[in-house]
Amino acid sequence: MSRILALDTSTDACSVALLNGDELTQEFRIEPRRHTHLLLPMVQSILASSSLRLEDLDAIAFGRGPGSFAGIRIATGVAQGLGLAADLPLIPVSTLAAMAITAQSAAQGLPILTALDARMDEVYWALIRFDEGKIVYEVEERVSAPSDVYVPDSFSQVMGVGSGWAYAQAMESLSEVNLLLDQPESIYPTAAAMLTLAKESLARGQVSLADEVRPVYLRDDVAWKKKDQQ
Repeated sequence: MSRILALDTSTDACSVALLNGDELTQEFRIEPRRHTHLLLPMVQSILASSSLRLEDLDAIAFGRGPGSFAGIRIATGVAQGLGLAADLPLIPVSTLAAMAITAQSAAQGLPILTALDARMDEVYWALIRFDEGKIVYEVEERVSAPSDVYVPDSFSQVMGVGSGWAYAQAMESLSEVNLLLDQPESIYPTAAAMLTLAKESLARGQVSLADEVRPVYLRDDVAWKKKDQQ
């Protein structure tokens, strides 16, 4: 029976989820710029509701990015602190993959183009499909101008999700692709979705030590300059 705690603060949403065997408990709030105040109390609340301590867990998963520079540093730092305190392994999870997990049912077999607003007139994006339940990247995670977002010629229809679709009109290279867009900006990376991937990673032994993990910015030069200026 797996017990995994998951955290995500990569967007305006702050979410915490707990897998306790077959029972899933989650808390999700859209409260921009309050993640540092909300995250630890949410962790404490969700553990208390299940009568668990950190030491009872098998691992801690977290949204490692891409996403908000400050946001993914918060989730990474809190996960590291909790992991070190309780001697637990960590499982970094892609925010773009988490959105694809959330959209999988609605996509009905279509590839999913997950996109997050990267600011600076750019988007973080990837093209993901599922093969027997396993994630396959048709286009790996990257950051680019919206006009550079593309879909391989082998796909004529995709589903789009995520805040990056606010730039849909600028995605000129997708003009020949049949897009399924149903309120795409309502799909966020969530801790609950990350548990699906984290459970698989834990079963395969794909975990990391707390001091080994780091955020995935995709735009490292800008990210580290911003960090140095703070």
